[in-house]
Amino acid sequence: MAEPAGPEEAPEDRKPLSDEATSEFALPEGLLPEPPPEPEGSAFVVPEGLAAEPASAEPEGSAFATPSTYSAKDSPPAFTPAYGVPLARLPHNAPWQDRMRTMLRLPVGDRPVPEAPAAKDETGPSVPRVLDLTLRIGELLLAGGEGAEDVEAAMFAICRSYGLDRCEPTVTFTLLSITYQPSLVDDPVTANRTVRRRGTDYTRLAAVYQLLADINAPAHEVSPEEAYRRLAEIRRNRHPYPGWVLTAAAGVLAGAASTLLGGGPWVFFVAALGAVLGDRLAWLCAGRGLPEFYQFLVAAMPPAAMGVLLTLLHADLRPSAVITGGLFALIPGRALVAAVQDGLTGFYITASARLLEVAYFFVAIVVGVLSVLYVAVQFDAQLNPEGVLSPAERPVTQILSSMVLCATFAILLQQSRGTVLFATLNGGVAWVVYASIAVTAEGSTVMATALAAGLVGLFGQLMARYHHTSSLPYVTAAIGPLLPGSATYFGVLAIAQNNLDQGFASLAKAAALALAIAIGVNLGGELARLFMRAPGAGSARSAAKRTRGF
Repeated sequence: MAEPAGPEEAPEDRKPLSDEATSEFALPEGLLPEPPPEPEGSAFVVPEGLAAEPASAEPEGSAFATPSTYSAKDSPPAFTPAYGVPLARLPHNAPWQDRMRTMLRLPVGDRPVPEAPAAKDETGPSVPRVLDLTLRIGELLLAGGEGAEDVEAAMFAICRSYGLDRCEPTVTFTLLSITYQPSLVDDPVTANRTVRRRGTDYTRLAAVYQLLADINAPAHEVSPEEAYRRLAEIRRNRHPYPGWVLTAAAGVLAGAASTLLGGGPWVFFVAALGAVLGDRLAWLCAGRGLPEFYQFLVAAMPPAAMGVLLTLLHADLRPSAVITGGLFALIPGRALVAAVQDGLTGFYITASARLLEVAYFFVAIVVGVLSVLYVAVQFDAQLNPEGVLSPAERPVTQILSSMVLCATFAILLQQSRGTVLFATLNGGVAWVVYASIAVTAEGSTVMATALAAGLVGLFGQLMARYHHTSSLPYVTAAIGPLLPGSATYFGVLAIAQNNLDQGFASLAKAAALALAIAIGVNLGGELARLFMRAPGAGSARSAAKRTRGF
């Protein structure tokens, strides 16, 4: 049997020469060393005499190599930074407002995955329809005076209840928008809605919160169509009180405020008459389409005119109490509380816009009263503000007056009859606390106002959590006796008498009292959320926006 030919006997088995080797453009022999012939087999064979390194799983210094100090037993947690991001636990027994606020303050990647939606049909929710429903409900809440954080929490709760968990609501003063992204690779869907008109109807606000509670409750199956139907009924509902009741409530409110400052029955009657005239003039201006600035300006003039008339007639009454009582129904305490709440929770654009609105209304009141007082000074009317600064101490009468003031304020806010009683009691307690510190103990009026407002916010938030509704019906009317009507009137009167330093100092005091009311109400609400968490609610919610300025 013949042996196979070696390499020298079988030149045809060699690798054929390349084109460069046979080309007529090849370099002459000897100019460059001829490359050594490739060994048989693979072109990647290690040359002879060179020791190959043992193969390793990963080269040294690779980012994918297992560290030498790694131990599977003591491995770090799977999230980054280690031990720095606690898991969010959202128990079902906590109020939905707290759960939604907690998730809104978490990054999207850290939010827990939602469970099966409470209201979902076989084909799944229609994304545009759910977003439109969310915007319409958010519009009613924002127009009713709710804070921006509460509106965002409500919008997020609606989307999450219908299975749209990757959504981001955004609320400003007049614009609502929401963005939903199905996944990281899909295009986001964005919808927005503009709030054209704002009104005060806390009965409608309570109905909206009941709808939200039913949408978020696991025991209820509220489809988007059912939610639309109930929302249309809420919009069509008439106000609980007719117009003549609101006008009478404005008069009784002014009379109660004048009695709170030391006035008698005749002062009550004159202050009520001035407030009724101002309310009717404001309605007339509203019917003619005038902006709210002029409505406030016109409404502030009749109470001031009544006080000036008593002064010119030399009646043995308290004209300052008449004028001050008429201002209590005009000071925009509700908008001020909402503005400060938005600022404290990090919604600075909305807070700035609301504060600017409050400033315009305040300027309108000042201009209206100042116009009347300036005319009175020209007729040598002897207006004396001392009666405002030293009110008569009549504890029983003042407590009853404060409660009447709160009850009529609640009627003006169109509250349901079930919440008027608690708002009345809450306002009476607030006045007792304020008078005990500022009058009996002769303490700081700003501190007394802040403490009384804090109790109002605390009790109001506890009642709201118990009934799973908004805290505004329990809080807004109760701060009525604390509004800075006296300081506002004294500042305007000093400016009319050309005492500018005293006037601006008194107006600054009025602004400080108003801010004390707003901060106290917000602090009381935060204390209720801080110490009255539901069992198993886990750690406290994250801070709003930033922490310690970082």
